[in-house]
Amino acid sequence: MDKAQIAGALDEIASLLELLGENPFKVRAHRNAARAVETLAGDLAALIANKNLTDVRGIGAHIAAKIETLFTTGALPELDQLRARVPRGVLEMLTLPGLGPKRVKIIWDKLGAATLGELAYACNENRLVALEGFGAKTQEKILKGIETHKAYIAKFLYPQAREAAEALLERIKKSGAAPRAQIAGSTRRGKEVIGDIDLLAASTKPEKVMDSFVTAPGVAEILSRGATKSSIRLDSGMQADLRVVTPDEYPYALLYFTGGKEHNTAMRQRAKERGLKLNEYGLFKSAARIPCESEEDVFRALGLAFIPPELRENTGEIELAARGPLPRLVELSDLKGIFHCHSNYSDGVESIETMAREAMARGYTYLGISDHSRSAHYAGGLDVDRLKRQGEEIDRLNAKLKGITIFKGVESDILPDGSLDYPPKVLESLDFVVASVHSAFWNDRARMTERIIKAVENPCATMLGHPTGRLLLAREGYPVDMARIIEACAKHGVIMELNANPHRLDIDWREIGAAKAAGVKIAISPDAHRIPGLDHVAYGVMIARKGGLLKEDIFNTMPVKDVAAELKTRRSRKG
Repeated sequence: MDKAQIAGALDEIASLLELLGENPFKVRAHRNAARAVETLAGDLAALIANKNLTDVRGIGAHIAAKIETLFTTGALPELDQLRARVPRGVLEMLTLPGLGPKRVKIIWDKLGAATLGELAYACNENRLVALEGFGAKTQEKILKGIETHKAYIAKFLYPQAREAAEALLERIKKSGAAPRAQIAGSTRRGKEVIGDIDLLAASTKPEKVMDSFVTAPGVAEILSRGATKSSIRLDSGMQADLRVVTPDEYPYALLYFTGGKEHNTAMRQRAKERGLKLNEYGLFKSAARIPCESEEDVFRALGLAFIPPELRENTGEIELAARGPLPRLVELSDLKGIFHCHSNYSDGVESIETMAREAMARGYTYLGISDHSRSAHYAGGLDVDRLKRQGEEIDRLNAKLKGITIFKGVESDILPDGSLDYPPKVLESLDFVVASVHSAFWNDRARMTERIIKAVENPCATMLGHPTGRLLLAREGYPVDMARIIEACAKHGVIMELNANPHRLDIDWREIGAAKAAGVKIAISPDAHRIPGLDHVAYGVMIARKGGLLKEDIFNTMPVKDVAAELKTRRSRKG
């Protein structure tokens, strides 16, 4: 190792020691030694060979031995041991502007955030503002730093990909050379995590379309350019690919470039069984292409009803479409109200009245307020008195506001033993209770499953919040037997939440079919902590559609009178 590398290693040791709460004198000693090595004017090799390192101001005998080991071997066991004690994500936080070890330690200790994704989620939920030494500006700076850090990571959350794809699509359409153009690939299918963006255009002037694409605002690099395909990398680090086909090829290409790999394989097999050939250029009988003007025509030619893009994953949709038209999937306009919203009573930004008025502005007729329970200290969880005062405010607002009903609720922590926060008497006074795990994530599968099932069995539980606790691109869900949890929800009449926050989108769409089959109602909830979060329900609807849910499968598509009656019935039935 050279001087710069050794100084960096010593500085890293100091940071790790500080993160772990070690003696501040020890931390300072390593920082001073790092500076001494970095600014050393003499020959480091000679100082080591002559055993004169301790003559340098700021380097004692103990650290001199570490420097010698680093210089001669390029490694230091102590450094490796310290790294093993600190999550990699916590170390990555140190690379963000405005975050030194002291602040990172506070985030790690107080919020439990151990990855950049968890830190971003905490910022989006406004949790850093309440921490000592932080504020709104610092929180915003950290969020921007995280986005910069993620610039060249290969995976992106759906909203970011969708926004970029729509901007590129608009650019292509404005070229005037592409009468038909569409987002394709996993973005069109509504996947929760996107690798790259796929776009398709039909044109007789492909060069003009390509020009508009590769010169779009935000293009950082042109990866390739051709007559029919070009690839770019955006400033965000996201890759986008554009294919240009002839107008005659467009319907088949859109079908091909939208479907998942397994779906496309199954579609080609269906064509083969009928003596046809299907690819991105057409549907052929012998060498003749069967004329089709749209995707609907291609499906029809294969004896299938139209399959919505979200379903094209080969999870039974082809067999269903062979039997006739698919049932109408749930749409955003079907939602009549929303649950699981936070206010400034806990870690939300806005007042209850503001959230209610914003919900009304979006056409909702009811809003379920469910701030964090008392065990969620990091999120300003409500003690019993504050929960009561909140209920009294909701009563006043219901008397004041016309056109919306505010339901009293709480997001009650599922404690490690499976019990719910607050005694039954307190929970029974509410209209609804969202039961969620927020701590002690890493129990084994059996224990975590039993913990959640015990909460579901609690007579006060109305909904199971974000059932796996995952944070996309940040944290895997805790290990659970989802089949048993779905069975418990069905048995005890507990609604499962489809948390629409784009960091969660939990319950996973792959599990939704089992919940539907068991008769479990799903609530599409935004988990909103601020006004823009109310609009996250659109992502929840997308995932619900991907899971094959219909309007009648969703709890909050019911009108307010029916919801109020159902919540009352559930409380009395469980009581």
